[in-house]
Order: sequence, then C-alpha cells, then structure tokens
Amino acid sequence: MKVIVRENYDEISKLCAQIIASKVKEKPDLILGLATGSTPIGTYKELVKMHKEEKLDFSQIKTFNLDEYVGMNKDNPNSYYYFMMENLFKWINIDLKNVNIPDGKALDLTKEVEEYENKLEKSGGVDVQLLGIGGNGHIAFNEPGQYLNAKTSVVELTEDTITANSRFFNSLEDVPRKAISMGIGSILRSKEIILLASGKSKSKALFEFLTKDRVTTYLPVSFLHLHSNVTVICDKDAYSLVEEERLCKKN
Repeated sequence: MKVIVRENYDEISKLCAQIIASKVKEKPDLILGLATGSTPIGTYKELVKMHKEEKLDFSQIKTFNLDEYVGMNKDNPNSYYYFMMENLFKWINIDLKNVNIPDGKALDLTKEVEEYENKLEKSGGVDVQLLGIGGNGHIAFNEPGQYLNAKTSVVELTEDTITANSRFFNSLEDVPRKAISMGIGSILRSKEIILLASGKSKSKALFEFLTKDRVTTYLPVSFLHLHSNVTVICDKDAYSLVEEERLCKKN
C-alpha cells in the first residue's frame, strides 16, 4: 500500500485528478469506479478543467458508481445520479450510455442489484476505483457491523452515516435509511484502488486503518489490506493521528 500525504484538500484533489488523467491517457477505454460525497468534488473539478483546457478525452470511458439512495429520483438534487451529472458528467465528453449508476427507484430492488453486479462482472472489472472513507470507516455504503455484503446489495445505513449525510438535506428526517451499494467483494475486484481522505473527521478511521494490520467487519475500509494495489491520498488533517503516533514512537 502506498500512502501519500499532502498539505490540504486542494493538493490531494489535484494529485488524484492527475493520476486518473494519466490512466485515461494510457487506456482511453478505461473503466472508472466513481464515488460521491464531498471528498471527490475537488478531483472532479480538476478533471473537468483538464478536459476543457487540455482536451482530456472521456469519449470511450465507462464508469460504475459505488452507490445510490433507495427511493431517490434521478432528478432529485440529493441523488447520486444528479450529483455525478452536476459535478462531472455534464461538463465532459462522456457517452451517457457508458455511465452506470444504481437505480434507487427500481420497482424490483433485488433484480436491480443482481443486474448491476452482473454488469460489473461482464465489464471485465473496474480498472481504477476511487473511494472515500466515512468517519466510521465505511467505504461505499458498506457500514460497520457483524457482517458485510460481498456483492452489490441493498443496505441499511447506520445512524452515524445518516447524521453525517444530513448536512446535504433539509433535515435529519429527510435522509434515506437505505441505499444500493457495491459490496466489499465488488470493490476488491478492481485492478487499482485510490482512497481519498480529507479533514479531521476522517482522522480516526484512517488511523485505525493505517496503523493496524488487520481486517474486521467493524472497520470496512480495513478490507483494503487484502488488495495488492491501493494508494491512499490524504491531507495532513486526515493523517494527523497517524503522524502523532509516528512521532510518539520516534521519541
């Protein structure tokens, strides 16, 4: 595992975008796994900038998003489909036929998750998967608990995640309680994974992940220890507890 620490959010966003852009140039038909939330917004802005200023070409790129809220219409500003359109897709030359996001309004959710997982498998696998990390250590919507789903599934959101995501809604009651999420196994099939972390709120989960060489369902991000090609890109705030530990051991 490679860990890269930068000064602030802007720096990690630029670096992440540069890495993704280099992969796109190497393989124009790259399959990208994409994340939502506040953390990747800076990366998407940088990719849009590269498309406009450097003609970075997304015309052959295929994408798979990690998750979507259950019961959320695509045109709802809080849906992840809307998020991806507003922050990336509408500003680049991607073919929307190559965009894959779970349908949170599917009438048959069991069928929806099975078909999404089949699409992932038939694609040959995600080349580069972008991940964020929740304050409780979740990746996608794989929440801490007694067990984790291996494949794309409908999941119950924890109160921690509901509270954290309430900042995007008018009230806590408006936050959906369920989501469709790629499973841990789905994520680990990716050929390469980039984990982005920014801010003090992520420092505890990142500390638990980076300083303890173990895997537990109560810290879903820990399953990335099982992958052979993971790059963690974080700012100093997110890395602060790891740095404190390192300095204590040094002294």
